[in-house]
Amino acid sequence: MRFASLGSGSKGNATLINKHNTCLLLDNGFSVKETEFRLQRLGLEAEQLTAILVTHEHGDHIRGVGPLARKYGIPVWTTRGTASHVGLGKLPALHYIDVHQPFELDDIEVQPFPVPHDAREPCQFAFGDGARRLGVLTDTGSTTAHIVEQLSGCDALILECNHDVTMLAKGVFPESLKARGGGRFGHLSNDQAAELLAQLDTQRLQHLVAAHLSEQNNTTALARDALSDALNCETDWIVVAQQESGLGWRSI
Repeated sequence: MRFASLGSGSKGNATLINKHNTCLLLDNGFSVKETEFRLQRLGLEAEQLTAILVTHEHGDHIRGVGPLARKYGIPVWTTRGTASHVGLGKLPALHYIDVHQPFELDDIEVQPFPVPHDAREPCQFAFGDGARRLGVLTDTGSTTAHIVEQLSGCDALILECNHDVTMLAKGVFPESLKARGGGRFGHLSNDQAAELLAQLDTQRLQHLVAAHLSEQNNTTALARDALSDALNCETDWIVVAQQESGLGWRSI
């Protein structure tokens, strides 16, 4: 199994998970043209996508889902709460997710789980192939015991490091945005991500990716420092999914 990122941040998010001929796109906040370009950059064509999975209805995750699905006839999987968002529009095929029920999409096992975020029925995912497991956690303002359970023992982990608490507090955002981003239904800070990481079983961890970094309220160095302290590892072992360049393929 392998994974990559088309881009990660407030301007658009999309993640690829691939095993044999199964290729899943997790979220898509990019236009069709931009998605096609970013897929080609990773050696893929949109026709190769098996399904699109959606975490929640915020524009940076859902903006390009409907247009891409309609152009290429790609089925979409999401919760009923997210599907009720009118921005998805008419889809070629829509499948509803039960956030407590695992399912399979050809060669990939999918385990959704609920997260605290200011959306209608948000979830995040763990993906497996029977031997290896990738956990993905972004867009959550706080953690739960269930999140810890789902992400423990993963072989790879994509983990939100949205903001540095001090940078957010001193930044130019309106107080309402600061309260939202730093609240329990907002986004994980570097410190929160590190605290979560310290609770996980990381003995099998091969890859750790910091994701969804705020361009205004965080830096790559601060995110990597926080996670490396939690893991007691070198900072350069931790990679960052960037907004423009995304993240190249990582094999598990």
